[in-house]
Amino acid sequence: MIMKKSYILSILLFSFFLFATSNYAQESSLNAVSNASIDIPGLSIYPNPVSNGKIYINSSLNTVKQVNIYDVLGKKVLSTSLLGKELGISELKAGVYILKIKQNDYSATRKLVVK
Repeated sequence: MIMKKSYILSILLFSFFLFATSNYAQESSLNAVSNASIDIPGLSIYPNPVSNGKIYINSSLNTVKQVNIYDVLGKKVLSTSLLGKELGISELKAGVYILKIKQNDYSATRKLVVK
């Protein structure tokens, strides 16, 4: 009788943990999809590598772009809003940077090389 109760209890506990982990996996995958960035339509960044102190950021959307540039250590070195295409980066030293652009509900991340 005791063996039968412990067997049933084990099955119930196993079923509970199996159900709980499957719900957690489904919630995690839904959160990953909702947090995923959607690339900006028609985005082009040129020239890359940059040697003249200016880059041009163009997209199909004609709205303000929020531009952030980070160094390889993750420190934000430039943050600006850009309505046109031309962005002056002459104050950046030569090196590799991460360029993050957000426009409306779209976002993009690119590598930027400054010579």
